[in-house]
Amino acid sequence: MKLGVIALDYDGTTAQHDRLDPAARDAIADARTRGITVLIVTGRSLDELRRVAGDLHFVDVVVAENGAVLHFPGNDYTTVLAAYETAKQKGLGVAAGTQRRHHAAYIEAMKRVHDGAIGEIVASRAYWNQGGLWSKPRQAGWTDVEYQLRNWLYYTWLSGDHIVEQHVHNLDVSNWGLGAIPVRVFGVGGRQARTAPEYGYIYDHFGLDFEYPNGVHMLSMCRQQPGTPGLVAETLVGTKGTLETQDGRRYEITGPSAWKWTGEYTNPYQQEHTDLIASIRAGKPINELKQVAGSTLTAIVGREAAYTGKVLVFDEYVKTGEDLMPDQIAFGPMPVPPVAVPGTAGTM
Repeated sequence: MKLGVIALDYDGTTAQHDRLDPAARDAIADARTRGITVLIVTGRSLDELRRVAGDLHFVDVVVAENGAVLHFPGNDYTTVLAAYETAKQKGLGVAAGTQRRHHAAYIEAMKRVHDGAIGEIVASRAYWNQGGLWSKPRQAGWTDVEYQLRNWLYYTWLSGDHIVEQHVHNLDVSNWGLGAIPVRVFGVGGRQARTAPEYGYIYDHFGLDFEYPNGVHMLSMCRQQPGTPGLVAETLVGTKGTLETQDGRRYEITGPSAWKWTGEYTNPYQQEHTDLIASIRAGKPINELKQVAGSTLTAIVGREAAYTGKVLVFDEYVKTGEDLMPDQIAFGPMPVPPVAVPGTAGTM
């Protein structure tokens, strides 16, 4: 029998007299290197547990207050990359939800780009501009947490802001085409049209300049403002041509190697599941964790560049270990942070 998960009590098992046993910490670390997920189960609150145990990153999950609170200490970029390596070593399949990578038109277009149809890529553009979205009015009996969960897109601790939960798909196309993630970003953003309390504390627009390792720049623009026209599209500009994609409307290369998608439509939201299952059955499971981690990081660092008004370097941002998750998640009060103001916000 092979263990996959170990759940340990804190008091009396991994700790004696309130203090974590160093030998237990070492044993847990060894188990995690072997791919075993380790949970600490305790009746203590997270704050109290941190006081007696210190940094909780030595486990994968903390189940606190007798099951009322779940905490995931390792939720940063490097942790996801480690999970990617573990999944690869174990032959596990992971599909990540970046459905354009399972869209037949995008796949064919990107194959042609990588085969040289547009030459060397010299610029990129990514857009997700649209009107407003829904919000659910607060009902009697809803706690702050329930209200925020039901309106998750307007709270950065849940959605990451719309650049992360939505525009990430366009950023992923650019990263896919260039075969890399950016190294630096600066730009602007704000909250002009959607300012009422029911819209939480996220921005309603971003405009960013991302720089890739080879010096290529991507213009990134996303907007959720009622009454404005929409554009969801990506462009890769090369030395010999240009690829333009507009989901559901246009997939076309212009230039000497001109091409236009004329194939049948396949639903990429369904296809990504089909591809995952087929890869597992074939014994060659797909693993998308690394690529989606890179594209999510692209969106996160872009958000922080707008929030802070700073030029951010990706490698430096990763070292900050920024964590937006509340220390405790339980149905009850949850204060709403102020809207980020460039020049005063951020961790860097």
